[in-house]
Amino acid sequence: MDTLTDRQRTILTLVIREYTHTADPVSSKRLVEQYELGLSSATVRNEMAVLTEEGFLRQPHTSAGRVPTEKGFRYFVRRLMRETTLPEDARRTISHQFYQMRNDVNQWMKLAASILANQSRSFSLVTTPRPEYFHFKHLELISTHGTQVLGVLILEGGEICQRFLSFNEPVSQEQLSMAANRISGLLQGKDTKAVCSIQESFSPTEQVVLNWIAEEMSQSDTLVTGEIYSDGLTNVLAEPEFLGSEEARKALRLMEEQTFLHDLLAHTILSNNFSGVQVLIGGEGNWDELRQVSLILSKYGSPSSATGTVGVLGPMRMAYGHSISVVRFISNILSDLVAEQW
Repeated sequence: MDTLTDRQRTILTLVIREYTHTADPVSSKRLVEQYELGLSSATVRNEMAVLTEEGFLRQPHTSAGRVPTEKGFRYFVRRLMRETTLPEDARRTISHQFYQMRNDVNQWMKLAASILANQSRSFSLVTTPRPEYFHFKHLELISTHGTQVLGVLILEGGEICQRFLSFNEPVSQEQLSMAANRISGLLQGKDTKAVCSIQESFSPTEQVVLNWIAEEMSQSDTLVTGEIYSDGLTNVLAEPEFLGSEEARKALRLMEEQTFLHDLLAHTILSNNFSGVQVLIGGEGNWDELRQVSLILSKYGSPSSATGTVGVLGPMRMAYGHSISVVRFISNILSDLVAEQW
């Protein structure tokens, strides 16, 4: 139940606005001087004291002003923040940049990460689009030496898997090509379940290859996120919060670890509540490593074809309205591109 009065909501909003711009504790005197509130400094100070008691603000030092807490930021984002959109000229410029590289998926990812980082002045991350379930597309078997054969498996959506396969005896390139053509014809367009349940009779060579294909496709289906592209780490390192806080800098070091990013995105994506733009403030109680930062994420694409994730990470004192609008706009552009490509 919302227990804040209109006056308290206004003061909380102004404290967050000031703190976002300056990174300094906000005093009642500053609010009275900066905004025409029609209130005395003592009245504003009393309301700030109530907000502090309720956990929306905190006072770093006895004589200092107030700064927002995680609870305060969450309340602001979910209840007080107005929805914003990117200016028209920015939308046109970004759309034109994507139009120039319309058919290059890798360039989409790099461009999206760069734009997100520059627009939000935060650390950005973008995952490549991937289908919910992979389907077989093509197989190549290449003779190398002795009993070793290079298998190249191509799945719909562009996923490529390679492995050296071992056989009990040497197999000629002609036999390998025949096996690859037969398997490709039988498995064309099939998903993992269909591949694993196929009832055809296979030679020993073909069976080894088929077992490998089923294993690779099963592993691909279990991966929730694709390759991660990122940019803008220096943007966040320059923020005051990360100059003097080892805990905050530790969170940034984790951003360079692909395993952590994959785990973070997988956990968020698999959440039943992940739809539209999601804002995770201070790790939302699930990620101690992110207690000093906020993360804005959005899915893009279509579940029937392929999906990915875009997002930005920065200090809790980020410009949420602008960052959310950037994430949403890039998500919509990538969704349109995926729809055309797939």
